[in-house]
Amino acid sequence: MRALSLILSLAICALFTVNAFAQQPEISNFRPYDKDGLNQFEPPKDASKEFEGVKVRVGGSFTQQFQLLDHSNTADVVYNADSTLNLNQLYDLSPGFNLAVANLNIDAQLADGITMNLVTYLSSRHHSEAWVKGGYLQIDRLPFIHVDAIDNLMDYVTIKAGHMEINYGDQHFRRTDNGNAIHNPFVGNYIIDAFTTEIGGELYYRRSGVLAMVGLTGGEIKGDVSTITGPDSDKLQKRSPVILGKLGYDDQLNENIRLRVTGSVYYTASSGRNTLYGGDRTGSRYYLAMESSTASAGTNFTSGRYNPGFTDQVTAIMGNVFVKAYGLEVFGTYENISGRSSSETETRAASQFAIEALYRLGKEENFYLGGRYNSATAETAPGTEVTLNRYQLGLGWFITNNILLKAEYVNQDYLDFPTTDIRNGGNFSGGMIEATIGF
Repeated sequence: MRALSLILSLAICALFTVNAFAQQPEISNFRPYDKDGLNQFEPPKDASKEFEGVKVRVGGSFTQQFQLLDHSNTADVVYNADSTLNLNQLYDLSPGFNLAVANLNIDAQLADGITMNLVTYLSSRHHSEAWVKGGYLQIDRLPFIHVDAIDNLMDYVTIKAGHMEINYGDQHFRRTDNGNAIHNPFVGNYIIDAFTTEIGGELYYRRSGVLAMVGLTGGEIKGDVSTITGPDSDKLQKRSPVILGKLGYDDQLNENIRLRVTGSVYYTASSGRNTLYGGDRTGSRYYLAMESSTASAGTNFTSGRYNPGFTDQVTAIMGNVFVKAYGLEVFGTYENISGRSSSETETRAASQFAIEALYRLGKEENFYLGGRYNSATAETAPGTEVTLNRYQLGLGWFITNNILLKAEYVNQDYLDFPTTDIRNGGNFSGGMIEATIGF
């Protein structure tokens, strides 16, 4: 109750700050950072808005959690070099507040149908300094080309280019991105977390509910012009591009029922260091869960997740289904992955399944309750698999459109890990309380 009271006080105080930004300029084809952005995926396409001059919209996202987790394992004792410390001894957890994290969001209307997005992480679990997540240009009109046929085509076409969050799958639109947690009904993200930023471009075509996208990127989280070497020292490893695509259907079938079905693919033949499953540099919400007693929250920042380690070659396919019928929401994910690291000659496989169901209550749907089940299986070597299972039970309250208070119970099991691995027989469980602001 003390934790709940403190977080409620934080949210109420933040309301006065948010009110100062109530008159934000309108940016075309923009996905809001508050409740109005719920169940939006790609930014909307609205060709009817007229350009009224350059506008700059400054917003922010801020999130704080209170954690009440416990964990256990059955791993063998593994001593350090001088036999004074058991490396498989779990961190001694106790209830407490996690680090407050924040994003700075800048969106600008540069010309008719041309916008810019820039997100900066001001505070994150992994970095103590401010640093840029990425920025991109979004083009929904071509005002500098005065051709009627092109103008008509751009009613259905969108171009994105820059260093940006790539559009692989639909789950990344519902995940927590550091301080931006208002679109995630739960506290944690998926076990295998497909999220990264890469340099490149995406081309979209949307018409009558049909969505088609094709993209091309450099395949890495940052630019690099150095020569890289592969597992065979006599053979140069290639830095290959990433090819990604999405095909789907998204339509409001009637006043109360919406259906969205998409399939996505991501492929790279080779990379210096691909980060599709390690691209979140901000950290997970479950601080030090299943981590060693020697761990630190900043260094061991991916607690509760599993990275299959496909840093060289990756082939990933994700299917998503979203249904909203009255107050009921169902979102499902199935993902199949194969790949390898630069030190491997054979590919390994991984897969993931997740299903969540929510029911939103009230005239404005300001309250919700629901659950999510997430299971991931991965080969640590050809023919050797490990499995992680998690379920989450959550509820939330939108105090205003900008402020969400949510609570979650989480339970995660680690199966088939070697007895020398700290995750052998592992489990973490307990409660999380989170207050988040987005504007």
